[in-house]
Amino acid sequence: MTWETTWENSGTRRIAPALAGLAGLALLHAGPAATWLPAVRRLLPGIAGVGAGDHVALTFDDGPDPRSTPRFLDELDRLGCRATFFMLGEMLDRHPALGRRVAACGHEIAVHGWHHDNALVTRPGRMAAELARAADLVTAVTGTVPRWYRPPYGVLSAETLIAARLRGLRPVLWTVWGRDWTRSATPDSVVAAMTPGLRGGATLLLHDSDHTSDPGAWRSALGALPRLVDACRSAGLLIGPLRDHGVC
Repeated sequence: MTWETTWENSGTRRIAPALAGLAGLALLHAGPAATWLPAVRRLLPGIAGVGAGDHVALTFDDGPDPRSTPRFLDELDRLGCRATFFMLGEMLDRHPALGRRVAACGHEIAVHGWHHDNALVTRPGRMAAELARAADLVTAVTGTVPRWYRPPYGVLSAETLIAARLRGLRPVLWTVWGRDWTRSATPDSVVAAMTPGLRGGATLLLHDSDHTSDPGAWRSALGALPRLVDACRSAGLLIGPLRDHGVC
């Protein structure tokens, strides 16, 4: 055996455990993101937002947005329905008066992070700090301590999962979404996407802003809203915010 071979073998023995350790840390960091997959969420009803069998939770992401959120508030008021709004810190920071209006209308305010960034590709520590900053802002603006956290893109990491728990926030995703963020979405397509999942215990995901979507995409959710609420009520189901949902 040459000295070169001996050196290479020795180096491999030193490097392999380090690489294995890094791989383990990466897996630990990214592991919670598996809850984005519907099959995994079905095994974790609490994360999915499964609630009481006679209730459906109505939730909106990415606001508050002065171009669109007031229209949702008007429609929800007309329908006599309340919802949970997962707000981005950067949007609430720009439009605090609108955030106060949402709360004053009887809706629940929850945390969606500060920016709409993917936790798996963000430098360590940033998401935890921004989650805490967003939670503090919700409390400062609305006077109510938030209870729920939904990560952007529905992607949890070990960091955000721990940070949420330390702040007393419960992570919750959804059981059905309307695919209302694309340019091709329409009220009909949103209703069609959500109808199979309209059952007791469901948590519905829609968007009251196009801040991270195609311009004007929010109109598809707004147009679908009356039919979704009516479908739930026609089935004898209550529909409202997560605080009334009895999440598992």
